[in-house]
Amino acid sequence: MEPIPTELVVVGAGPGGYAAAFYAADHGRQVILVEREQQLGGVCLNRGCIPSKALLHAAHTIALTREAAHWGITFTPPQLDLARLRAWKASILARLGQGVAQLAQRRNVKVLGGRGYFEDSQTLRVETAQGQQLIRFQHAIVATGSQPALPRTFDLGNPRVMTSTEALEVEDVPARLLVVGGGYIGMELGTVYAALGSEVVVVEALDNILTGSDPDLARPVAARARQNFKEIRVKARVVEMATRGAQIRVVIEHEGQRLEELYDRVLVAVGRVPQCDDLGLENTRATRDEKGFIVVDENQRTEDPALYAIGDVAGGVLLAHKASREARIAVEAILGEHESMPDFVIPAVVFTDPELAWCGLTEAEARQKGIPIEVAKFPWAASGRALTFDRPDGMTKLIVDPETERVLGVGIVGHGAGELIAEGVLALEMGATAKDLALAVHPHPTLSETLMECAEVFYGHATHTIGRKRPT
Repeated sequence: MEPIPTELVVVGAGPGGYAAAFYAADHGRQVILVEREQQLGGVCLNRGCIPSKALLHAAHTIALTREAAHWGITFTPPQLDLARLRAWKASILARLGQGVAQLAQRRNVKVLGGRGYFEDSQTLRVETAQGQQLIRFQHAIVATGSQPALPRTFDLGNPRVMTSTEALEVEDVPARLLVVGGGYIGMELGTVYAALGSEVVVVEALDNILTGSDPDLARPVAARARQNFKEIRVKARVVEMATRGAQIRVVIEHEGQRLEELYDRVLVAVGRVPQCDDLGLENTRATRDEKGFIVVDENQRTEDPALYAIGDVAGGVLLAHKASREARIAVEAILGEHESMPDFVIPAVVFTDPELAWCGLTEAEARQKGIPIEVAKFPWAASGRALTFDRPDGMTKLIVDPETERVLGVGIVGHGAGELIAEGVLALEMGATAKDLALAVHPHPTLSETLMECAEVFYGHATHTIGRKRPT
């Protein structure tokens, strides 16, 4: 078997992998992209970001038909056709997957379908449907992503116990659904199933849902979820789980009580683990940390000079846009275009109802680290545009350095927060001050002007709300 020579091989065709392959090809490099799945796009496109947002859009539409009665518009109850919903979702994934494949073809990136295994630091064996193929490479980028964690306690071998992968298939709408984990995956999919008609209970072991965000920003999300879910239990944990006929028997410890309950389905959303087993990394100099993530430096280089790792498999926050940014860092390092890479701002978005987004320093993180800050908040109850959406439960928040007045962090909760947070990212990347935001004219009436008015709150002269006067 004659090896195929190439300058770069990328293992994994998710948003990190295909971004790396395309960027390298755009710079004239010979690239082979290896993907074990039939459709390109990785977890994000096929079993994560995209299908979940499609289902969340459907869920929000159902919610709107109910909320419209408050405006004097009534609808007959929505009729749910799960087969058509699944087909619509699948059409989106197919279209995007085909788009990635076409872009690869136009860039002359060779796509090889199969499982990759490193024989050594210069050789990748790919097990394809036609047989084994060896690739001899100068550099490799590992971008194999992550998969849902399923602790042994919950692994019953019963399809009624789901991870996010199975939940996104929406095989049915269970009458009673238990969501184990109140992070962004649990809350987003809980939102979907509650809108479709399930009675949803969320169990979270920590003190609050959506840890990582500031509690004041998560509060409106929790308040609305409690209206739509049956219950959210924090400081609670599942201690036993077993099959009971056509249901799942669950034992939960909460507030000193031991509750035994039956559910039609259980969604386990307690985190994700890297997909880097059975890659042959032990045949290279690359190493993994105690959680199984590949150890990399600031340029995404592993301890093997020929191997780089990006995205979920390299740890940190497990977000698609982080993987895409790291793809460029790795390729630029391979091209020799920079010595080291400065920190970059990674926004986080939770697509619940309302949405929650933040970037940079959070208030909780600043307090924990003893970093001096000032906090400015603008309530959306004072936003004319938010009121036209009938969604005044939002808030925009700035974390500001009291000495330099530089914006250190931005948090937003409310309708469309995920679209608004990019202005916060730009402000942080450009080193903007609160004055810069306050003086930038924003269109009225829009939700974007809540960022401007929040900056004005910092100075004590916001037009549409009363705030304390900042000493000069």
